[in-house]
Amino acid sequence: MSLIDGQVEVPRRTMTLFFLIDTSGSMAGSKIGAVNDAIRNTLPIINEISEANPDSQINIAALEFSNATRWLYDEPKLASEFIWQDVKAGGLTSLGEACLELNNKLSRSHGFMNSVSGSYAPAIILLSDGGPTDNFQAGIDKLRSNSWFKSAIKVSISIGEDADDNVLKEFCGHEEAVIKVHNIDALKEMIRVVAVTSSQIGSTSTSAGDKDKQDKVNDALKNAVENVDGAESAAAPSGTDTYDEFD
Repeated sequence: MSLIDGQVEVPRRTMTLFFLIDTSGSMAGSKIGAVNDAIRNTLPIINEISEANPDSQINIAALEFSNATRWLYDEPKLASEFIWQDVKAGGLTSLGEACLELNNKLSRSHGFMNSVSGSYAPAIILLSDGGPTDNFQAGIDKLRSNSWFKSAIKVSISIGEDADDNVLKEFCGHEEAVIKVHNIDALKEMIRVVAVTSSQIGSTSTSAGDKDKQDKVNDALKNAVENVDGAESAAAPSGTDTYDEFD
């Protein structure tokens, strides 16, 4: 801490925004290109939110999963320092392994939640266009016992008609947090909206009587999908025929 004009500078708490990205073979082409483009272009907005918040800073972590899992960086980085590395698609969908790897990092002792100034619960965004090809149930059962995961904001983006929405609902714990997208523009826009909304809400404190952060995010996303062509909530489908327009 330092003294400036007689005032004590209080360290800001940390909120980590996690991206879990399906990079299996079915994501090849326009889907993975849109994911790369959307996250890269959203990072400066996350940085602005972080720098404008006097109480907390936002860190970014990204995990890709296909045949195996890989963190883009060995530790979370400030949004201003997170240089996006384009991910490529190929292989299977090891979502169960991704859950186990996330569980390992959602800890103070050997993981990512060891900020000396304290941490808000993280926000976790899962993007997938298919179903797990490994033991997802074992992974999610383990992850559900993690205290950070229990209190985290969790949103899944379901990409196209082949995505397993039941698995994505199970990951989030509630279908209101599963957003279905049917074209590239909707995918890009909802990545931006979900990341920005989760960052804004997740990096602020709550007062007694407030809705919890997950409910606030769900409410915001419910309104957002109504204005995005090709996006809908899994909890309240549009009721009209919606066709995928992915290449």
